[in-house]
Amino acid sequence: MSTMPYPNPQAVFQQQFESVRRDEVVGVLLAFFLGGFGLHHFYLGRVGLGILYCCLCWTPIPWVLGFIECFFMPGRVRMYNAIQAAGLAAALGIAIPGYVGYPGWVAPGYAPAYPQPIHVSVQTGPATESASSETTLVACATCHQANVAGSRFCSQCGAQLG
Repeated sequence: MSTMPYPNPQAVFQQQFESVRRDEVVGVLLAFFLGGFGLHHFYLGRVGLGILYCCLCWTPIPWVLGFIECFFMPGRVRMYNAIQAAGLAAALGIAIPGYVGYPGWVAPGYAPAYPQPIHVSVQTGPATESASSETTLVACATCHQANVAGSRFCSQCGAQLG
């Protein structure tokens, strides 16, 4: 029997999320000062666009686009962080504990008495018009993979949903 305590999945989530999250200010500064080289795209893992900007850095096009993109970087960084949080939560098998600026956000190092996970309703069978809200998922009859409502084919096995 081990004396190691069982790790709290939400604490593991917070620790791993802090290692992969990106900062909005850094993204804006990279886009503003080094946007012509595409470093803001490399920062968010968009390597293809970063290489394209590097190839065209001798023209004024990526420099102008980098300046314009510095105004859109906070939203892009938030989206990147949300995708990373969703991926980590799925890998750990827990609901997303919350996110900055959204209901249920839990500050790192703070564990509320009653955590409020995000609930998602799951519908089995084909998608219908009444169940086409953004939080409704459709389960595949073949592999039981959750898919977005309104999709025609399963994202994992490719079976037809409707």
